[in-house]
Amino acid sequence: MAAITTTTTAPAAVAAATPPPRRRPAELTAVDYATMAGSVVSALALTWLVFGVLTDGVGWLGFLVVAYASFLALFGLVTADRVGPLVAKDRLATVAITTGAVLLLAPLLWLVGYVVLKGLPALSLGFFTHDMRGVLPTMPATAGGGRHAIVGSLQQVFLALVMTVPLAVSTAVFLNETRSRLRRPVRIVVDAMSGLPSVVAGLFIYAVFIIPYGGQVAVFGFNGFMASLALSMIMLPTITRTVEVVLRLVPDGLREASLAMGASRARTVWSVVLPTARSGVTTAVVLGIARAVGETAPLLFTSFGYRLLNQNPFANPQESLPLFVYKSIQQPDQSTVDRGFTGALVLMLVVLALFALARYLGRDRSRGGRGRRRSVGDGGLTPTLPDLLDALPPAGAPILVRQEGTSP
Repeated sequence: MAAITTTTTAPAAVAAATPPPRRRPAELTAVDYATMAGSVVSALALTWLVFGVLTDGVGWLGFLVVAYASFLALFGLVTADRVGPLVAKDRLATVAITTGAVLLLAPLLWLVGYVVLKGLPALSLGFFTHDMRGVLPTMPATAGGGRHAIVGSLQQVFLALVMTVPLAVSTAVFLNETRSRLRRPVRIVVDAMSGLPSVVAGLFIYAVFIIPYGGQVAVFGFNGFMASLALSMIMLPTITRTVEVVLRLVPDGLREASLAMGASRARTVWSVVLPTARSGVTTAVVLGIARAVGETAPLLFTSFGYRLLNQNPFANPQESLPLFVYKSIQQPDQSTVDRGFTGALVLMLVVLALFALARYLGRDRSRGGRGRRRSVGDGGLTPTLPDLLDALPPAGAPILVRQEGTSP
């Protein structure tokens, strides 16, 4: 065995060969904030001078628009003179995006705050345990409750979910996992249903089932089941498109491995693709529920509404939370209007809880392993630079090099 003793500086060489870190746009610094504040003051002063002193003014909206445009111009010029045009463009983009986010968030916060302030005084435990039996317009807003509306909404959404989820998942699998010629027309139909107004869904159920058969068969009259059919039409395109996108994220290698093992395509979809996309499918279902739970227009033509509790969704009219809110705010007495705002608050909390559940179910579960030291031989993971450095001998250690044609 031939051995050659050398002195190596391999770790330093590997570290020197490491590519430099990727450049990222710098965040706003204290000097940038000071420049921004000065630009705001200068823009307001300039705009006031032009529209408040030299002219008759353009109104508060025009004043704000001109002042904001002046602020962007001043901030961009000062930043370009201080740190260069490239950084100035980055700062202007940051300010513009932040401004757009604030403009979109402000109406939402105002709406949520208004509903909370109007509905919170009449919210009590009795709202969840009583219906409107025996409640008169002269009674306070805390009298009665919305139990009948809450029960009706839960039953209608549950029935719509039972009918929609199998069809939506099957349609998404058909669009993503097959090569049929019918995929294009089916996708066109799904896209068209995505833009279907909700009132059209209610009118369709009313014209197809309630008008021809409502007087003959009880199940085809005004009831919660008819409402669930309309809600199902609204939920179907949302769940289908979301599940289709989730199925596209499943790696093709999993499908190929399953097919190489002799499994059929149906078996691959059932045992490999759907379990892999389970969290995404669950998120799609929750988003579909949140899409339909707040609809009011289709319920006007299907469930019709009822002041008392009706636990049978297949017979007689039935109330729901959106319909309860819609009818309450149209009444002349203030107590009923306040009760309607309480129902809106409860409905808003339900939708918020559903979206929070969707975010929780769709979270990145791989973060639990972040920060754990992974070695080169850990489950066949791709070795990283720290792993390679750990595998190398320390500086000054002898290295055995096997020459060609010699035995180790």
